[in-house]
Amino acid sequence: MRHNTRKRSKTTQRAIAATAGLALGAGALIAVNVYASAHESANGNSTKRAAQGPADPADGATTISCPDVGAKLTSVPGRARTQVDKELALLDKQVAEAYQKLRSSTKAIQQDRSFITNAIMAPLKDRRIATIDRIAIAIGRSGTRPQGLEALAACTLRATEAQEQGPGQEQGGTAVQGNGPVAADFVDITSVRPNVKSPRKQRGASAGRFTTQCGVNENKLYNSDNIIVAPGVDNGAHHTHDYVGNQDNDAFTTNEEFAAAATSCRNQGDKSTYYWPVLRLQDGTQEFDAQELGGGAEGNTGTILTAAKVTLNFVGNPRGKVVAMPEFLRIITGDAKAFTNGTANANASWSCTGFENRQLTDKYPVCPQGSSLVRTSKFQSCWDGRSTDSANHRSHVAFTDPRTGACPSGMKAIPQLVQRLVYDVDAPSLDDNGQSSPFYAVDGFPEQMHKPITDHGDFINVFDERLMNRMVQCINTGRTCR
Repeated sequence: MRHNTRKRSKTTQRAIAATAGLALGAGALIAVNVYASAHESANGNSTKRAAQGPADPADGATTISCPDVGAKLTSVPGRARTQVDKELALLDKQVAEAYQKLRSSTKAIQQDRSFITNAIMAPLKDRRIATIDRIAIAIGRSGTRPQGLEALAACTLRATEAQEQGPGQEQGGTAVQGNGPVAADFVDITSVRPNVKSPRKQRGASAGRFTTQCGVNENKLYNSDNIIVAPGVDNGAHHTHDYVGNQDNDAFTTNEEFAAAATSCRNQGDKSTYYWPVLRLQDGTQEFDAQELGGGAEGNTGTILTAAKVTLNFVGNPRGKVVAMPEFLRIITGDAKAFTNGTANANASWSCTGFENRQLTDKYPVCPQGSSLVRTSKFQSCWDGRSTDSANHRSHVAFTDPRTGACPSGMKAIPQLVQRLVYDVDAPSLDDNGQSSPFYAVDGFPEQMHKPITDHGDFINVFDERLMNRMVQCINTGRTCR
């Protein structure tokens, strides 16, 4: 077992390790431009949305829902970006801490119903007001100060499904209740209707495919940072990520370090970083991060499952040719906060081998015997032609039109990353709340309750120019290349 160390300078390599011989498991995502939104259809394809608005913790599991400030920031001056990113990460930390206090204050809440308002929600709002004000000031120093952000300070309580305590919900002798998942988060994949729709390829489409082989994270490289959303912030994700490709991945890695780092990819011209939240089996196992932030200390517990297979394909556009991605382009697909944010950016997709014409966004599938869990992420494939990132980490890229395959006006088609993860994991037992066969769940922010709709993926392009050009040529000429 290798020890978990933190990178505190540009020259210190961060390595995160885990116990040897991890069990094979599950995890993943899919994009709305190819698959129908599973949460919009019926017959087992959908989870009933939890009630919105005020909630009483005495009535069942409750979480905290806060407006997403970062999503509203479409323009941040370059000189303000570092401070704004750190302040946004602080907002996430404030919500996580408030949620943890809510979960640990059952007795105080029972004795005094005003405890939630006075000790949790009001202080949270005050902290958010101060942080949001610093964001506005930082932007205003170099550009136009954003207006109306203060309206995003107040948070609400949200009722979720009630949950009984089961295996894997204890750590260090302290009961961890109400953090998910629950039986209602799972559905038998055989009961789901086929729902996959793809735009018809037109004449002149780029129909090729380029595959890069980067392993399944055999090196056990994990951390709870997020270099895209929270650069320079330790534990910015509040959950643990799997990494393949580039081996220098943490909140402190610079573009120069990415370019100089080792890679797990077979073709050494691909030093890109591919990462996603780990999938865990809720079996009570004490992992290497059982007592750490991002791990057990924030409700992410149980055996980390390693994918049996990871496939990374880059595909073309159904309307025309693609252009090369710029070096260090950053793309996030899905929304780690979709349970409280809503489904606008949620495109996570779950399925089972043999049933991949049936995709779920807001439920975990229960696969029949002989079928493996599949997690697929399709990344945005339209680029603004200028930026490698944007203030909200979304505006510089977009999905194609789900019906026509066209990019939004002014955007260029780029190769689309399709990430498919396959896990060998036993089907959970729903009739006894996972006691005889434990639930599995994706890591997430504590207040997101391990909901499947919060699954997401991240990619930073560090292909060398020669290999990127080869990819584009392969896709545009309709070939299949490795």
